[in-house]
Amino acid sequence: MSQLITVTGMVISASPIGDYDKRVVILTKERGKLSAFAKGARRPQSHLAGVTAPCSFGTFTLYEGRTSYTIHSAEISHYFAELRMDVEAAYYAFYFLEFADYYAKEGNDEREMLKLLFQTMRVLTKRILPLPLVKNIFELKAISINGEGPQVFQCVNCGCKDRPCVFSVRAGGLVCNECDRQVTDGWTLHTSTLYAMQYIISSSIEKLYTFQLSAEVMKEFDRVMERYKEVYVEKRFKSLEILRQLTELC
Repeated sequence: MSQLITVTGMVISASPIGDYDKRVVILTKERGKLSAFAKGARRPQSHLAGVTAPCSFGTFTLYEGRTSYTIHSAEISHYFAELRMDVEAAYYAFYFLEFADYYAKEGNDEREMLKLLFQTMRVLTKRILPLPLVKNIFELKAISINGEGPQVFQCVNCGCKDRPCVFSVRAGGLVCNECDRQVTDGWTLHTSTLYAMQYIISSSIEKLYTFQLSAEVMKEFDRVMERYKEVYVEKRFKSLEILRQLTELC
């Protein structure tokens, strides 16, 4: 027998099912990532049409069945409607949703990932930072939340914090000059690049988007993240490919 539950979360994807229904994936504070059916949500007059759009954040009342959830109703507090008027920011948002979908799991504690998504969407709508910087900050924090972030505070081998280090993607972070004999991909990071990475990994989500980087440092930070994702993130994101095509045209 179905029972009603209420969760707080954000819609991270929605896809058509049958003639009029949707399958919606919601990242929730209480139950991690979950999939739910939204019956009739594709009908123009359906009360579920708007609340099941990606990026919608609020409370969702669901019927919990034995093997699936069905959306009964929702109260949306943030639609992030500004993204509909900004194509570039919208595709960044789609990428962040897809990235979170890749890492989040059903039944996991995904409160930090949900908080990161919410805060990032607010930054996107306000355009308070360059979007490529927002992207790199989001990626590094999301990877770190998932426990796969680089070690940027000490040598990954001996734990030394005082000796000069190079950054090795394959080693998973900093390697000191006493341990780097077998490192083939190390490079010496700009001090500001390393500091930015340390700040992102160690700071609370509320304080993440509070700094700028010079063009030189931003370029290096971007190289670090692209290389790191090549090694540690197995998925290739369709939204990111579209975003790259879009930015090349602009």
